[in-house]
Amino acid sequence: QVQLVESGGGLAQPGGSLRVSCAASGIVFSVFTVGWYRQAPGKQRELVASITSNGSTGYTDSVQGRFTISRDNAKNTVYLQMNSLKPEDTAVYYCNAGFRSLGGLKYDYWGQGTQVAVSS
Repeated sequence: QVQLVESGGGLAQPGGSLRVSCAASGIVFSVFTVGWYRQAPGKQRELVASITSNGSTGYTDSVQGRFTISRDNAKNTVYLQMNSLKPEDTAVYYCNAGFRSLGGLKYDYWGQGTQVAVSS
């Protein structure tokens, strides 16, 4: 039974901060590449940040310098620290974990999402 559970969303003011978490069970989370995606109403889902099993990170331009992705393998958890929040960051944030074995098997899991709203 594989589960990804996001938490930590909520309402923040512009310029404020939130940290969302993605906790995994049923997998060795440390070997997965994990991405945070977001989807705003009427918009395409976009990849916000990602982190690989070796700790390499990547960010979309709109959040670079403001958001930080990290992982705590002992807790099977990946975090997204969001600072200097803007109204444009309002979206449902989803956690995704992906893995492909050398034998060609693919694994892809999604969490249920957590709502982030940025408004004054």
